[in-house]
Amino acid sequence: MTAFSTEGQSDPTVQPVPTAVVRQVDAADTTLSNPKMAVIALGSNLGNRLETLQGAVDALEDTPGLKVKAVSPVYETEPWGVEADSQAAYFNAVILVKTTLPPASLLERGHAVEEAFDRVREERWAPRTIDVDIVSYADVLSDDPVLTLPHPRAHERAFVLAPWHDMDPEAQLPGAGPVAELLAGVGRDGVLPRPDLELRLPE
Repeated sequence: MTAFSTEGQSDPTVQPVPTAVVRQVDAADTTLSNPKMAVIALGSNLGNRLETLQGAVDALEDTPGLKVKAVSPVYETEPWGVEADSQAAYFNAVILVKTTLPPASLLERGHAVEEAFDRVREERWAPRTIDVDIVSYADVLSDDPVLTLPHPRAHERAFVLAPWHDMDPEAQLPGAGPVAELLAGVGRDGVLPRPDLELRLPE
């Protein structure tokens, strides 16, 4: 007795997706075949700050659809928005990533990394083990309150601009202009380069 074979036959219940629909879906999510460059700021002022920053870099590198392309020098900075000496100083850095993730998914991944390092969001300006902020995503300008792009206060924060400028002297903040000019405008008060500390670029 010969077994019935379906080889070479198509399943009549499976209909091919029309080419026009495929094109429409691809156009809606251009990141599928068109990776974007994004800038992410990292900060920590609790626990082993350098180790935590490196852990965040490594965790982001382990994200499917994301590759860390550059890491900035580490800066030590005074906490923002609180009384002097009321908190430990921050270690700050900026990284450049190439990603196929859309902005919302990149934000979710950033929050997941924060949670992995026990970030607590109880009050504004509170000390934190790790802060992962999307500074910019390609040339996207968005006033979405969930994820405003670029970061609405990046242009006035030396602890973002200084390491970013060190990493990429020609960098531009979308809608605001050259990072070098923005940094010159805000100055470097309260931000101290730490050449004795270094973040590794994941291999």
